[in-house]
Amino acid sequence: MKTHSQQFLLAGIACIVLLSSSCSSDPDDIDTVYRQHMRDFVQGISEYAKNLNPDFFIIPQNGQELFTMTPGIPGSELATEYLNAIDGTGREDLFYGYSFDNIATTASVSEYLTDYLNLAKNRGITVLVTDYCSSAEKIADSYARNAELGYTSFAATHRELDNIPDQPAYNSQSANITQLSELHNFLYLINPSEYASVTDLTSALAATDYDLVLLDLFFNDTALTSAQLDAMRNKAIGGQRLLIAYMSIGEAEDYRWYWQDAWNSNPPGWLCEENDNWAGNYYVEYWNDDWQALIFGSPEAYLDRIMAAGFDGVYLDIIEGYEYFE
Repeated sequence: MKTHSQQFLLAGIACIVLLSSSCSSDPDDIDTVYRQHMRDFVQGISEYAKNLNPDFFIIPQNGQELFTMTPGIPGSELATEYLNAIDGTGREDLFYGYSFDNIATTASVSEYLTDYLNLAKNRGITVLVTDYCSSAEKIADSYARNAELGYTSFAATHRELDNIPDQPAYNSQSANITQLSELHNFLYLINPSEYASVTDLTSALAATDYDLVLLDLFFNDTALTSAQLDAMRNKAIGGQRLLIAYMSIGEAEDYRWYWQDAWNSNPPGWLCEENDNWAGNYYVEYWNDDWQALIFGSPEAYLDRIMAAGFDGVYLDIIEGYEYFE
């Protein structure tokens, strides 16, 4: 949600000054394959989570070029370990929103991305597409084109992902959803600022028929509880839905519980410059052990808190963070 490949305007510039310090890359690592660092990170998250819960879903968003070992060539050798580690793949802007919201993505970009997405689909990996469009005809076109390709999609009318669109869930069903392959639709709602309370959010979701809802772990800086998640599980049409938690792993966010005030003047070496497109979000050396320890591996780590709350899976964002370092 936060960024797209075309927004990495600083390609080739790694670790520019953050406040009074800078990101401290090891000169010996200049030739590091940053894409493999990200694959390894996601694979580590997956192995850890599935050891705790084999049914927990791992869904990275964007960065589909990680599917193959040769950058930019969908037909090259597959990154099989990475593909085996994930259950779904999220993609923004496939048909609408790549350059501007409610504007069609160019055919060449759509075709390029589709070539990668089909590599996943053909291996039984569920494809979740978020298009950013708001006019009725473009919303309908987005759903139709994604369905034709065998993808599950959501037409987001707000880039901020802070609303439930007026149109009903696409192709709704009353069945209980236990697998990503059973999805007909999903809702991407990670900014609940329009809701005064968790109860208001729960009530709003209870009136929908989405098979899967992507949520943030936190509501007003307080982590959702298992009981609150249980109250969100039932679809209005009948049956239960899946609840997936959003988690950024390619950037640090200064509004998360792990952020330390001291970092504002004396940031750790793995913390890089602020993302110009999203205030309060900072690029990180995502291969750094200290950063990864904040993400998973202990009771207070991000992933562990998500799993403890009772989410069915995790939606990993800023997978394409490797582009910043390249």
